[in-house]
Amino acid sequence: MLKPIIYFLLISFSLITFSQKKYVKNYFNNGNLKEEGSFKDDKKIKYWYFYSQNETLEKEGHFNEGVKNNWWLFYDDKGNINHKCQLKNNQKNGYCLIYDNEKLIKASRFKEGKKIKEWTDFSYFKKENNLLDLR
Repeated sequence: MLKPIIYFLLISFSLITFSQKKYVKNYFNNGNLKEEGSFKDDKKIKYWYFYSQNETLEKEGHFNEGVKNNWWLFYDDKGNINHKCQLKNNQKNGYCLIYDNEKLIKASRFKEGKKIKEWTDFSYFKKENNLLDLR
């Protein structure tokens, strides 16, 4: 009678342990931080940060069960945002905003990884798009 209970508890504990969320930090061989974020069931989840070998932030964004989704931010060597894009299933899907010296210079709209429209004039972009879609 005691053996089935022990087996049940061990299996339950194993399932709970393997499905727990954990925050991890991975490092380059030189000891600098490479990436950090949460894992669950061996898949990246929630918000992640990725760094270059010299520890400057390169990109950051959302994962859902190992797949890139929602807004992603990409940085230049000086740490300024050079573009931000909406992603779905690891590909651009929605808007990408391109910056130069922290100034918006171009916007593009993508569907399933393919560019469908591009604007270099923000007034035309505002006329043709619902800015609430940028949330």
